[in-house]
Amino acid sequence: MAVGSSNDFDLVVLGAGTGGYTAAFRAAQLGLKVALVDEDKIGGTCLHRGCIPTKALLESAGFVEHVRHAKDYGLVLAGPADGDGTPGIDYVQMAARKDQVVKRLWTGLKTLIDKNKVTWVAGRGRLEGPNKVRVTQPGDDGTPGTGGDRVLQATDIILATGSRVKSLPGLEPDGERILTSDDVLRSTTIPKDIVIVGAGAVGCEFASMYHDLGTKVTLLEYFPQIVPLEDREVSQALERSFTRRGMTVMTNARFDSTKVEVTKSGICLVVGPEGKEPQELRAEQLLVAAGRATNVEGIGLETTKVEVDKGIVKVDGRQRTKEPHVYAIGDIVGGLMLAHTAGHEGIVAAHVIAGDKDIHPVDYVKQPRATYCRPEIASIGLTQQQAEERGRPIKTGKVPFQAIAKAIIGGEYEGFAKVIADKETDETLGIHLIGPHATDLIAEASVAFELEAAPWEIGGATHAHPTLSEILGEAAMAVDGRSINF
Repeated sequence: MAVGSSNDFDLVVLGAGTGGYTAAFRAAQLGLKVALVDEDKIGGTCLHRGCIPTKALLESAGFVEHVRHAKDYGLVLAGPADGDGTPGIDYVQMAARKDQVVKRLWTGLKTLIDKNKVTWVAGRGRLEGPNKVRVTQPGDDGTPGTGGDRVLQATDIILATGSRVKSLPGLEPDGERILTSDDVLRSTTIPKDIVIVGAGAVGCEFASMYHDLGTKVTLLEYFPQIVPLEDREVSQALERSFTRRGMTVMTNARFDSTKVEVTKSGICLVVGPEGKEPQELRAEQLLVAAGRATNVEGIGLETTKVEVDKGIVKVDGRQRTKEPHVYAIGDIVGGLMLAHTAGHEGIVAAHVIAGDKDIHPVDYVKQPRATYCRPEIASIGLTQQQAEERGRPIKTGKVPFQAIAKAIIGGEYEGFAKVIADKETDETLGIHLIGPHATDLIAEASVAFELEAAPWEIGGATHAHPTLSEILGEAAMAVDGRSINF
């Protein structure tokens, strides 16, 4: 453990998002003296501008949809105006609830700093070589950069500076007509209609939310399928679902982002599937959900041997950079750019720094992925297409939620579970879910991958009845044609 002045540490973590604070807490639990540095609040993008506020809004939007079907459950509701049971939408209250959720989690997270005996250093940190971090601190009134500098000495450093939203060439977000996800989360109003560019996880989540709140949604995706990183059958099922609900989904969408017209009343762009006649789209707003840019600028990487390639910090499987004693985790190392993956990378880095020689390298194939649109999507491992591209002889089991009693009881039975296995070795290669609570159900699949369970072992485990978890047991048994209820 570091000794000496209050500015000497075993470990300094630069960035207090999910990856950063997870690494800091685990390192402190392993006996290291740790400083956690950030100019923002602890929790980073995920808590304050990403996962948590977005899911809070999605929860409200999904609840609206449930209320619309209250009569199906035998509930008679008096509507706010016309008495027909149609729910009114108070988006200001929805936004306020979202902020309350964030504040509650942030308050709890702050207490964990002291509980884990981590030193919090507020301010913008910058490397000055591989063992020194200069922190420009805020003044007494909170103004950034006016409180002087604090120089921290560290045996090891973890970089966890995260990422930020990015736009497309020529599209300048203005917070009113052209939006980023950050702008949506600051807003207290919903548009009459919106065009969403990008149908990855972020784009699909906001498309689902806006549609449930009554907004006319047009979703554009450059690639041939929405949620392009998912199994093709899942992507096709989600597109069918969105289309049935009344959204307009356009894949292979092409438009010139430098020619989007912005007026006082909205936006206009000309777009069309590749090789087809383009059409004019008009809407109140355009949301750019085209990915994120890593925060690798201005943090002093040039004072080290750390290598960066196209904005991605190069690391090995245990998060080590080319600079000894400097590690990197989270969005800046590429990978899956997911909060829980950043946390996992942080734990691996902390154990390596603490001298744990048995800690396993990060395996991104074993990292679960989750998208919180309606219906939800979750997956782990290889898609069928990836397995086939790798030349694996495969067998699959696929069971619809319609075969699961609890899904019927809950009134949500759209979608399916799909298990992919190696036909020769019986190795589980991939598990894919689309349907109710898929993002919760993927936890069992994650454990199965960690324990290298074969489909017959997953299916052989008793799943309580009636529960949604039965879908995984049934799909696993279906790999060998032994599903009981389908």
